[in-house]
Amino acid sequence: MSPDLQALSPGAVEGIFVALGDHTRRSIFFSLMEREQSIKELAAPLGITLTGLGQHIRVLEAAQLVSSRKIGRERRCRVDPAGLERLEAFARLQRSLWRSRFDALRQIVEGP
Repeated sequence: MSPDLQALSPGAVEGIFVALGDHTRRSIFFSLMEREQSIKELAAPLGITLTGLGQHIRVLEAAQLVSSRKIGRERRCRVDPAGLERLEAFARLQRSLWRSRFDALRQIVEGP
């Protein structure tokens, strides 16, 4: 399997959907799409503990949607473009697959 197709394997894509399937993680992700933020900045509006937020960040990192780094005593988080690219590639692949299937169905229904 090529690296591109491996990145789109069901397990890899499922991780993205699982990560974004949770309302809190989606909120974190959308907040990080605006700008890089610290764990404290992310936790405050959500009303969750820093430990709870850290668990959500780990799920987003495992799906390669978010990356974090420690700067001094602070952990900063940002969106990882690689995860978005995988999600976009998956959507393109699915769109192409379903478009060809619907075209074949249309030919059957409409006839020659």
